[in-house]
Amino acid sequence: MVPKINFDDIRPFNDSEVDTHIQLLLEDAYFQHILEFIYKAPDKIEKAKLALSQIHNIKDLQYNFVYQLIEDLILKPSIDGLTSSGLDKLDKNKSYLFISNHRDIILDSALLNYLIVLEGMNTTEIAIGNNLLIGKWIEYTVKLNRAFVVRRNLPSRELLMASKKLSEYIRRDIARNNTSVWIAQREGRTKDGNDKTQIALLKMLNLSNINEFDEGFKELQIVPLSISYEIEPCGISKVEELYKRQTEGYEKTQEDDLRSMGHGLVNPKGNVHFAFGEPLNGQIDGFAKATTVSDQIEKLAEYIDQQIYLNFKLWPNNYIAEDLMNNSAANSSHYTKEQYDKFCILLEKALSEIPGDEKMIRSMFLQLYVNPLLNQRRSLLEANTI
Repeated sequence: MVPKINFDDIRPFNDSEVDTHIQLLLEDAYFQHILEFIYKAPDKIEKAKLALSQIHNIKDLQYNFVYQLIEDLILKPSIDGLTSSGLDKLDKNKSYLFISNHRDIILDSALLNYLIVLEGMNTTEIAIGNNLLIGKWIEYTVKLNRAFVVRRNLPSRELLMASKKLSEYIRRDIARNNTSVWIAQREGRTKDGNDKTQIALLKMLNLSNINEFDEGFKELQIVPLSISYEIEPCGISKVEELYKRQTEGYEKTQEDDLRSMGHGLVNPKGNVHFAFGEPLNGQIDGFAKATTVSDQIEKLAEYIDQQIYLNFKLWPNNYIAEDLMNNSAANSSHYTKEQYDKFCILLEKALSEIPGDEKMIRSMFLQLYVNPLLNQRRSLLEANTI
């Protein structure tokens, strides 16, 4: 008999814990500041607090409060249009493991769940690193919104045990509880636009596999998901962080993460598109033919990357960035002069706000937008030669 695993240290809150933790949130001074930041007017703040106090289960919180909050705080002020593709081809009654590129700390999963609700599906559980649980109010907020914790920065033995537990938790959600899960393809957001799945993520998922490679990964019903923002969330701060890391050995702080959460919510993002791929099933049989598990996992990672690249929706900014980088007009059919001028303003803003080598900073900012275009072209060539 397999021993029962206690997931209490990583799982989301359940309905019986909602009242207690909403009350703790309402009593938290920092959460009060968050409400003031969101709602501004005292009467709106009090109305939100009253609405929260009358919520007693997770579904009501997500469908009646968070859903409206996303529309009022994110969609209306900072997103021109939110679209998706492929979601209608998924079975609403099945559970999936959505593995996506990672561009924004909060928005990637928040907008995913918003779209899923529109489609009549239940929201996913969300993987979140413990490094982001900076204050108790953040921990309570994310666990009330069906987030489970990924424990990081542990000694090697503890990390292995934590990874096994996480793997068991995700597999239990999907295979036994019929609950979908979202997890980013890598730890930390992409800073250079080059989305790539970490092998360590797939190795972690395989730790709970008691069957053959193909059977174990088919059980997870992996769906590659491409998230594409017309204007990169926190683009300037990403480039600044990358620049400082390369020139000064910079290490980001918890305050940087907190700032990124806020800026990601309110900064303009233009249009946003979520492209859902098809569940990986038959393809896994081919990967299983590799001689070692490492090779099998590497081929799986390459395929997930390829699907994310191919499904990534390119915007005029991606083509403009390449033309600016090459000092050409080769992509001019993909954008207008107005779009070109707007992107140039974005670039100039980055150059004026990030101190340092202007040539290097310019290249990094443009690369953030160019890499998705290059990755898609390369993947198209590879797909056409198979």
